[in-house]
This record gives sequence, C-alpha cells and structure tokens, in this order.
Amino acid sequence: QVQPVESGGGLVQAGGSLRLSCEASGGRRNTVAWFRRTPGKEREFVAAVKLSGGFKYYGDSVKGRFTLSWDNAKNTVFLQMDSLKSEDTGIYYCAASQTIITSSIRTSSAYSSWGQGTQVTVSS
Repeated sequence: QVQPVESGGGLVQAGGSLRLSCEASGGRRNTVAWFRRTPGKEREFVAAVKLSGGFKYYGDSVKGRFTLSWDNAKNTVFLQMDSLKSEDTGIYYCAASQTIITSSIRTSSAYSSWGQGTQVTVSS
C-alpha cells in the first residue's frame, strides 16, 4: 500500500511561493493528487497528475498559480505554489491511487491512500 508523506508547508506572505513535496512510495500508484482543507470549507481538490501519461489537472481556484511536477526516481510529486493568497491557507493533503478513472480524479473518496497533511499559512 502506498503511504504518501507530505513536506514543505510553512508560513509565507501573500504573493509569495512555497513548494510542497509528496513522497508516495511503498506500492504502485498511477495518480497522485493534492487536496486541501481550508477554514470553513470542505476538503477541496487542488491538483492531480496521472503519472502514466503525465496528464495534469488543476482546481479552478489554483489554475495558473500552482504547478505540478514529479521525480520518478524519487517517487515524489511536487506542488509549486506561486502568487499565494490568504485564502490558500489550510492543511494540504497528498493522496494516491493505483487505479482511478478520470471522471473521479477530483473526488477525494476515490483515493485510498492519504498523507497526514502539511500546514500552509499565508499572511496578508
């Protein structure tokens, strides 16, 4: 079973950048995603990548500001977050799935493996 482990969270000023890392080793995974829980909101889809084809998906609220990349040799997916806003504050979770259909890629319940989360705080 894949066990994602997040790192890279922290405190940053609005307009700044952070890079989160998700090491997803220990099993097969074809899709790695990021979700976040922000104050007063349900868990929200941020971004996902299908590693087999390199297809990337982004949530509307982060499109154009966040970028996914990965290092296969290190089993690690990166989330580069630029132009951060105060509303990006929250706990960011990495999730992985061995088999997921594209129509479910934005659905948290479709993922079987989750990390513990990493806190991102953007000060205004």
